[in-house]
Amino acid sequence: MNELVTGDAVVLGVRPARLPSRALAIAIDLAVLLTVFVLLSLVLAVATATLDDAATAATGVASFLLVLVGGPVAVETLTHGRSLGKLACGLRVVRDDGGPIRFRHALVRGAMGVVEILGTFGVVGCIASLVSARGRRLGDVFAGTLVVRERVPAGRALAVPPPPPWLVGRFTQLDLSGVPDGLWLAIRQYLTRMNQLDGAVRESLAQRLSTDLAVCTGAPVPQGVPAAAYLTAVVNERQTRDARRVTGAVRRRSPAPGAPVPEPLPMYREDTRGRPEVAGTSSAPHVDGEDTNGPVPPPTTGFAPPA
Repeated sequence: MNELVTGDAVVLGVRPARLPSRALAIAIDLAVLLTVFVLLSLVLAVATATLDDAATAATGVASFLLVLVGGPVAVETLTHGRSLGKLACGLRVVRDDGGPIRFRHALVRGAMGVVEILGTFGVVGCIASLVSARGRRLGDVFAGTLVVRERVPAGRALAVPPPPPWLVGRFTQLDLSGVPDGLWLAIRQYLTRMNQLDGAVRESLAQRLSTDLAVCTGAPVPQGVPAAAYLTAVVNERQTRDARRVTGAVRRRSPAPGAPVPEPLPMYREDTRGRPEVAGTSSAPHVDGEDTNGPVPPPTTGFAPPA
C-alpha cells in the first residue's frame, strides 16, 4: 500500500493498480471504443458515398479522433476517472494528491494514450507501468495522475490515542457545544495519522488545531500542555460525555427490575340510554320485557302535577 499526501499534509493509504488489472480495463475500453468506431465508420461510409476520396479520408480521420481520443477524454472527465473498463475492474484515476481529475488531466492522458497504447500497441505503456513504483504509465506521469484500486478490503479503523494520565478529567467543565463537526473530524484525522507526518508538519498542525479548538470552546490552552496532548485530552472528554449520555438514555428508557407495571386505565363507553359505563359492566340491570331502545323516562323528582 502506497501513501498519498494531500494539500493539508494528510496521508492517505491507497493501493495503486498494477499492470494486470490496468491491462484488463484498457482491453475492455478498447473493445467498446473499436465497436463504436466500426459502427460509426459504416454509417459514415454510406453517408459519404457520393463524396470524393479526400472528403472520405478527412471524415475517417475525424471519426477516429472523435471516438478513440475524444471518447476516453469525455468519459473520464464526466465520471471523474471511471471509464467502463475501470468501473468493471474496480479502478479509478485520481490526482497525485488523491483528488478527482479534471478535463486537463483527462486530455493529457488521452493524448499520450494515442502514442503509448494505440501507436505502439501498448508496449511503451506496459514497460512504463512495470518500471514505475506505483504502476504509472507515461500519460499518468505527464498528467500528474495515478490509477488506484477502489475495491479494497475494509481495514480496521484507527483509534484515537489516549491522553496522558495527568490530563484525564482536567477538562470536565469545558464547553464543547460550540465546536463544529468539521473541526472534530479534522482533529480525529490528525490524531490517528500524526505519527505518519513529518515532525515540523505534525507540530504545526497541532498548534493550528489547538488554537481553533480553544477559540470554539472559549478557554485558552493551558500553559505547559503540548498541543497534541491537549487535543487528545479534549477528544477523550467528548467521548466520555457521549458514552455517559448514551448510557443515561438507555437507563431512562428501560424500567428498573421488579418495578410494578401500572394497570391500564378503564375503557368507558355509553350504554343504550346515553349514560357512561365501564366496559364489561352494566349501569343498570336488564328487566325482561323492557325496551332498552325506547325513549328514556324522565327522572323522578317527587313532584306530581295537579289533576
